[in-house]
This record gives sequence, C-alpha cells and structure tokens, in this order.
Amino acid sequence: MMIDGTSATAGVGSKTSRRGYLTKAGLATGALASLSGCAGVLGSSDDMDTVTMVLTPGTPADTEQRYMPMKNLIEGEVDVSVEMQVPQDYSAVRPALESEQAEIGMDDITLISNPDLMDVYGTTVTGGSAFYFSMMVTQPDSDIEQRTDIEGRTMAFADRLSTSGSIFALYALKQAGLNVGEAPDGDPVDFEGSWSNHDIALEKVGNGEADAATTYGGNGVPHIPEDTELPDRVTEYSTALDTIGTETPQFRPFWWSFPIPKQPVYTRATWDSPLRDEIGEVLLNSDQSQIEQYYPDDYDEEELPFTTLRDTSMEDYEPVITRLNDLGIELGE
Repeated sequence: MMIDGTSATAGVGSKTSRRGYLTKAGLATGALASLSGCAGVLGSSDDMDTVTMVLTPGTPADTEQRYMPMKNLIEGEVDVSVEMQVPQDYSAVRPALESEQAEIGMDDITLISNPDLMDVYGTTVTGGSAFYFSMMVTQPDSDIEQRTDIEGRTMAFADRLSTSGSIFALYALKQAGLNVGEAPDGDPVDFEGSWSNHDIALEKVGNGEADAATTYGGNGVPHIPEDTELPDRVTEYSTALDTIGTETPQFRPFWWSFPIPKQPVYTRATWDSPLRDEIGEVLLNSDQSQIEQYYPDDYDEEELPFTTLRDTSMEDYEPVITRLNDLGIELGE
C-alpha cells in the first residue's frame, strides 16, 4: 500500500516491494547479514546493560568514528554500554529493530516505514541547525549546468533508499522532465544510474565513471571550491560551510534541494527499560559544550553529526513521504 502522508503509516515496512525487489522472507537473516561487524546477537532485551545503536549506512570505521562522541555521551551520562553497528544498506535497519537485536536507530526511511514500531527521540541538530541538503555535483569543466543536462548521461547515487543520495535527487530529476523509469528499484530511462553509497558516488565522478553524482551537503560541500556561489537557503541552514574547499577532488554543484530535516533518532517501541527514557533525556538535553567533553583525542569536529535533538514529529518528514509516493516506492512488509 502507498504511504499516506496525512496519517500515521502503520502497517508498511522498510523494504521496497514495488516489483518484489526485496521480500519479507529475508528479513530476519538479512538484518544479521547486513550489519557490519555482526557476530551473533547484536543487542538483547534481556540484558539492557548493553544497547545496540544502528547507524546510517557507510564505511564502518569512518561512520563509527563520526558517532563516537554520541556513544561516549550516552555511556558517560547513563550506566550503559553502547554497541554501534553499521548496516550495509538501509533495508537492514528495520529487521534489526523488529527482531529486537537493536534498540536505537537514526534514519527517516525506517521511521516512515512503520511509525508504530518506533518512538521518536527527536531530530539531530549540529551547528545550531536541524536541516541538511541534497546536492548534485559534476566535474568543474563539465557542460552539465542544470538537471535536464543529465539526459543521456550517467548519474551516481548513494543507497537506493537514501533520502539525500537517491530519493530527493530522483524526484528532482523527474520534476525537471526526465523519465526516471523504475528507479530506484529498476533502471531509469533518460539516463544511466548506479547506486552505492555517498563516498563511492563522488568517487565515480572523480574517476570518470559517472558524469554527475548526488550526495548530502556534509559529504559534498568539502569538495566544492571556496568561491562557489551558494543559494541563500544553503548559507542560512547548512552546517557544512566551514568545510568548503577542504577536500579533493573538487566538483561543481549544479542543484541543491530545499532544507531537509536531519536524521531522526528513535528507539523501538518494544524496548521496555528505564534506560530508554534516560538515554532520550540525555540526547534531548545535550549541547555543544557538553558533547565537546566526549570527543575522542583524535576526533575531527567537522565530522560531528550530533550536538542535541530537536523535538519533532512525523509531520516534519512529510516531504520525504511525498517523494516516496511520487516515485511509486512502496515500503512493504
């Protein structure tokens, strides 16, 4: 069934099912197989001294390092040990929660797939902003100036269910008049697409495997020149501007989304433990000065994905629901 953007979306799941791309049969084992570093049970509702937090998909070592201050904060303020797990893709998150192998997650697709499964702590805030951006980039000398120029070209996306690295970009290309075909579950018509992760998407442009790529601002802004002219909405809400021009290779942005609510942090509703509320209070009451106390010695502050949480609801993620519906993506059981 399609997601109803005006009401709670209970009953839908986190697997794309428009053409049977993923099936329910693989959910229980898929959760284990798709979580990096998994060895047996990830977390246990019988032993709440250890809490498993499923991070957003990415390179395990890099992703875990980014969230280390958040882990240290929880462990420093609550009598609990936090185990971080990095899934290979977004479709592995909900099965881990449903099977009670994890307690905390932080992606909007899983939240939207079945709000009844999760209780929301809030939306992450970094640098004073609870918003981020989807962006499209190309080589500086490319003749791609606007979205319609992608016709007949190759486009690199992040994970198929990534909000900024796939869903928002596909919708934007469709709105520009391009035929996106069955993407992200199948192939586009007017251009060639490939799906991987945010870092690989940029690498493909850098090494000539793709003409353009889409990623989130925190990943793309370091790769654009310092003198890049930015839209007002980006300069107002982006928290990545202090990283501009700090990474190579350099790319040229040609499209930016409007501000998207950053990732939510949520816990599974079946987690019956006082630790759930204790952790929520710590995250909601954190601030920059407190989180700084939990930086590892070698931590790069530019990577920080969290300082506190903003109290939010499903309504804040309506733009994501709208785009999933428009692209015909059913998050089915």
